[in-house]
Amino acid sequence: MKRRTRRILWFVLAICAGAIIVGTVFLAQYIPLLEAYRKTIEELVIEEVDLALVQDGTFAGSFGAGFVEADVRVLVHDHRIVSIDLYRHQHGRGEKAEAVVGHAIQAQSLEVDLITGATSSSKVILKAIENALRKGIQ
Repeated sequence: MKRRTRRILWFVLAICAGAIIVGTVFLAQYIPLLEAYRKTIEELVIEEVDLALVQDGTFAGSFGAGFVEADVRVLVHDHRIVSIDLYRHQHGRGEKAEAVVGHAIQAQSLEVDLITGATSSSKVILKAIENALRKGIQ
C-alpha cells in the first residue's frame, strides 16, 4: 500500500473512532433524560378544577416535563374560563397540541381529548392550565 493511502486510511479510521466515542457519550447522557421524560408524561394526571371555586382574575401557570414545557395565563370571569394565553410552548413536534387550549375553553373543563400525535404536549399544556386555575382558588 502506498504511504499516502495508508495515511488517508488512518485518518478516516481516526474520524470514525472519534464519531463513535462522541456518539456513545451523547447517548449515555441522552437516554436517562429521555426515560425520565417518558416516565413523567406517563404518570402525569390532569385533575379537574371546580370552576365554581375559582375567583375572577388572570392566573399564570406552568409545567415542564423536560423536553416539553408550557406557560399559560388563564382569564377567569364569573367562574368561566374566558381566555387562555399560551405564551410559551417548548415542544418537539407537538405544535398541533396548542389546539387543546380552545377545546378547554369551549368545554369549560380540562377533561378534553388529547391531540393525536401530540399527546405529551397536550398533557403538559393542560397541566399548566390546571396549575394556573388552582392559583385562583381561595
